[in-house]
Amino acid sequence: MAHKAGYVNIIGNPNVGKSTLMNALVGERLSIITSKAQTTRHRILGIVNGEDYQILFNDTPGIIKPAYELQESMMDFVHTALEDADILIYIIELGETALKNETFFKKIISSKIPVLLLINKIDLGNQEKLIEQVQFWQNKIPKAEIFPISALENFGVKQVFNRILELLPESPPYFPKDALTDKTERFFVNETIREKILMHYDKEVPYSVEVETESFKEDKNIIRINSVIMVERESQKGIIIGHRGKAIKQIGIETRKDLEVFFDKKIHLELFVKVNKDWRKKEKQLKRFGYKN
Repeated sequence: MAHKAGYVNIIGNPNVGKSTLMNALVGERLSIITSKAQTTRHRILGIVNGEDYQILFNDTPGIIKPAYELQESMMDFVHTALEDADILIYIIELGETALKNETFFKKIISSKIPVLLLINKIDLGNQEKLIEQVQFWQNKIPKAEIFPISALENFGVKQVFNRILELLPESPPYFPKDALTDKTERFFVNETIREKILMHYDKEVPYSVEVETESFKEDKNIIRINSVIMVERESQKGIIIGHRGKAIKQIGIETRKDLEVFFDKKIHLELFVKVNKDWRKKEKQLKRFGYKN
């Protein structure tokens, strides 16, 4: 049997369940998940290997109209995902009727590659609403194959996976067969810390944060990590640290627990907070953090 391989790229509005779907398809928790928009900032690759196939799933930032340099860079990741996909997954949530960026929607309609349109969160609606949505999207994107799913409940995900296998083009593998992702260990440390910040802080603070792991030293039984939480203003630094360091201590505890599961090793984590003024608007800083080439 010929070997199959290809890129299956996941796009959609913020908070429709892209990262939950990605993790369900890959079988690993690669993308962080919170209830806040713009949780995913990068294009995150998850690799699923079989004897005669390799699927390269890509989670992408939610589609928005960018307001500053960082958001422009996030949308660049979505543009590239549209360009290099062998199969495109367009995920919406039950009740949704449009993408937040019309340009992307036009590209989906005119795309020559297979499009799987996934109606997510069907567990939150009823059969009548679902039938109405299926008819609506069949008219909107006639070429798309529609799958009702609940990524959180893992309902319908296997059917989507099987259809992807059928559509996958013949190709040798792009990565070694034991690869899970192209991201580094430090990337997943940074993302786990950022996830906890998104969960614990309100308003603009979590969106002003970037994390950089300066030291990652792995021994036989323990990994020692030093990470820096970057904020844009001095006042944000105080909020992140909290009264007598209580807030940042909690972030550290929760991050360490997740990382010990992820790496299957004891973790020693030290967190620091620094001010990096207006980093989201500076091209040099965006390159430093991997948002621009």
